[in-house]
Amino acid sequence: MCGIIGFAGHEEAAPILLDGLARMEYRGYDSAGIAVRSDKWGLQAKKSRGRLETLYGLTHGGADLDGPLGIGHTRWATHGEPSDINAHPHISEGGNVALVHNGIIENYLEIKEWLLQKGVHFVSETDTEVAVQLLEYYYRECDSMLEAVARLIHRIEGSYAFGIICSDYPNALIAARKDAPLILGYGKGCNFIASDVTAIIKYTRDVTYMSDGEIAVVTAESIDVFDTDLTSVTKARSRISWDVSAAEKGGYPHFMFKEIMEQPEAIQNTVSPRIRDGRVVLDKFSMTPEEVRSISRIFIVACGSAYHVGMVCKYTWERLLRRQVEVSLGSEFRYRDPLVDENSLVVIISQSGETLDTMAALREAKRLGGKTLAVVNVVGSSIAREADHVLYTWAGPEIAVATTKAYSTQLALLDLIGLYFADLLGTVSAEEYREILEAVQTLPEKMRVCLEDVQKVQYLASRYFNHDSIFFIGRNLDYAMGLEGSLKLKEISYIHSEAYASGELKHGTISLIEPGTLVVALGTYEALFDKAMSNVVEVKARGAEVLALTTEKFRDRMEKTADCTIVVPDTHPIVQPSLGVVPLQLFAYYVALQRGCDIDKPRNLAKSVTVE
Repeated sequence: MCGIIGFAGHEEAAPILLDGLARMEYRGYDSAGIAVRSDKWGLQAKKSRGRLETLYGLTHGGADLDGPLGIGHTRWATHGEPSDINAHPHISEGGNVALVHNGIIENYLEIKEWLLQKGVHFVSETDTEVAVQLLEYYYRECDSMLEAVARLIHRIEGSYAFGIICSDYPNALIAARKDAPLILGYGKGCNFIASDVTAIIKYTRDVTYMSDGEIAVVTAESIDVFDTDLTSVTKARSRISWDVSAAEKGGYPHFMFKEIMEQPEAIQNTVSPRIRDGRVVLDKFSMTPEEVRSISRIFIVACGSAYHVGMVCKYTWERLLRRQVEVSLGSEFRYRDPLVDENSLVVIISQSGETLDTMAALREAKRLGGKTLAVVNVVGSSIAREADHVLYTWAGPEIAVATTKAYSTQLALLDLIGLYFADLLGTVSAEEYREILEAVQTLPEKMRVCLEDVQKVQYLASRYFNHDSIFFIGRNLDYAMGLEGSLKLKEISYIHSEAYASGELKHGTISLIEPGTLVVALGTYEALFDKAMSNVVEVKARGAEVLALTTEKFRDRMEKTADCTIVVPDTHPIVQPSLGVVPLQLFAYYVALQRGCDIDKPRNLAKSVTVE
């Protein structure tokens, strides 16, 4: 969602704020703004609708704003249309408090009505302005900004990450969070707040992750953290291990393309440390063998691409574990009275570890007594901290809004977890265990082979980019893989695209096939390849143009029927989706490129969805 940065130091804040916002623009990009405080000018704010370059021009790269203390924001609209007025920071009516906000204040209308009765005037349509006006009201009452912030967070309901500066406080900014990510960064002669470590990695690697309900006072020399009762809290620091270059394009035209090409290395980093002497070894995994054996039912809960990982996992885990696996959208899970009990394992998948719907599902699962396991990428994230058990994907930073390497590393890690559980349960033979493990180990090498076929995929994208509606069809694991291929295409190219289980074509969907319709037919799942071929023939008979994805083993048969074919290496069926998804990612990328779309920042989307 929105990106927040704050700086307290001894140099000009504005250029640093703009640099940090540029590194987080993927989090929100319909408007941007900064506010800076100086002794000479007091509070100064500049904000504008549109991308960050507009704000750069408006402030001459930050040179127009003077002061060593400031906050900045890139917005993804939730309340009020994108506009200069609705952009953050919001300034209080009295002009002495500036505030940036990520999240949604659910009771903002009630508070707004109350403030209107007190004579407060509003200029924007946002819930955030309600927060800054209420904060100023409390500040006037108590004459302490720290106490006023504590009153504010006791009054509001919903999610928030706040960055606050006040004209009366020349050296300190204040931060607070609940259900929205916010970190504290420790620099040399300066300190930071940010909603993402990418914003400050250029300046520091030492960070602290704020917990719900905490308030931080940040100066150039210190960071002090308090709970909601303003009792001092001692926080542990974490060290960011990845290099700043990992969050830069490094010569690639787009972050998405860079991250597609990084997948072999990312998977290597995810799986290699967890395989020793021919066995899956999950170091620091706190679930005991007895707990694993007590599992009678598994829920996988996620959103977006992570949900599609769960769909693949349902097929593979049910085969390996002989346990019922149910996949649920994070936004639906807690509203359907899930049948979770003490013998249930609820697996929570999230790249950021901050997805609000998924976090709410985690809390519901714990309330019902289920065991929870988080699979996340961000160390110290909210989901990682709240789950009973956590395993990290170690994918490194992912900047493009459309996920690629996060999806692939989640899939690879869940294959390892499935093998680990199956071994404890005695539901996998020694031979198949060895075959699957070998397939996982050779996955990076075979994925590099897939990435060598870039020019062919680029040609196919140039052939098919002008279609307005595209269908993905497949069976079993191919269907699950098609869900992700279809999502990638629609979210960055804006083409209507849907994935269907091929066996369902005759139950209605085939009515949508007409001469010239593009159908992407997936035929990599060996056990059902003959049925997949029947479905290819079925759609071709209705005039469809078929772009097929298959394996080397079935290349000849598919090429005789499909109009065009993409081929990936053969591997064990359980691992095959990890290879098959790569050309689908590339196809989406090149189609979007042909259509002139903003690939790294697709319209209406944000990287980390921290509102419901």
